[in-house]
Amino acid sequence: MISASPDPSALSLQEVSVHYQGRTVLDRASLLIEGPALVAIVGPNGAGKSTLLKAALGLLPHTGHVRVLGQPIEAVRSRIGYIPQRGSVDWDFPVNVLDVALMGTYGRLGWLRRPGRAQYDLARECLFRVGLEGLESRQIGQLSGGQQQRVFLARALAQQADLYFMDEPMAGVDAATEATLFELLEQLRDQGKTLFVVHHDLRSVPEHFDHVIVLNRRVVATGPVSTTFTATTLQEAYGGRVVALPEGLLTP
Repeated sequence: MISASPDPSALSLQEVSVHYQGRTVLDRASLLIEGPALVAIVGPNGAGKSTLLKAALGLLPHTGHVRVLGQPIEAVRSRIGYIPQRGSVDWDFPVNVLDVALMGTYGRLGWLRRPGRAQYDLARECLFRVGLEGLESRQIGQLSGGQQQRVFLARALAQQADLYFMDEPMAGVDAATEATLFELLEQLRDQGKTLFVVHHDLRSVPEHFDHVIVLNRRVVATGPVSTTFTATTLQEAYGGRVVALPEGLLTP
């Protein structure tokens, strides 16, 4: 894909490794992704998918070199949106839906300025886009799983980022919520954004994604879905753990 921005790449990893308690969780991962694109990150449990995101974000110590939007992560953090796994969030924290969406405006606002009308209007607009209008005062722990995913997507939209990292945004959501989320992700891609999405439903990869990164502690393959998402590649990554897929979905 040809980049729509002056940045040479959306994400570049060179020999990136992460070690934890004597184990290699991510082993010399190298890849280069240009945007705009909707990128699936797939692989078996324990393959290092979340680790790759966190290393790219500078949230984990690692060896090797990472460039995001052509620069070190520290230089572009305000241009990046992040949606963590639901299980990593304290849902009992006393904050409501509007407050969470409003957090997305803080990066551009700066720590010394308080949100004003423009920021509140943007947060409400983002909640409307994800179908949470009318729930602004609801405490986040009172939401359903699908609604919780939507509120963090609203926060990411309010960041008005150029690149998004999303860790299993479709986990535990119903079909209607999944369709809404994919529609929003595709709109962002069409607006020139690049989105990296840890994703478990292999059947939906060809329908929704442009590019795929196949992991099993190392990069097994990366490239356009049309040429990379193959039975051979998935067999190498998953071994015998690939569950039944519709016939004809994968190229040989």
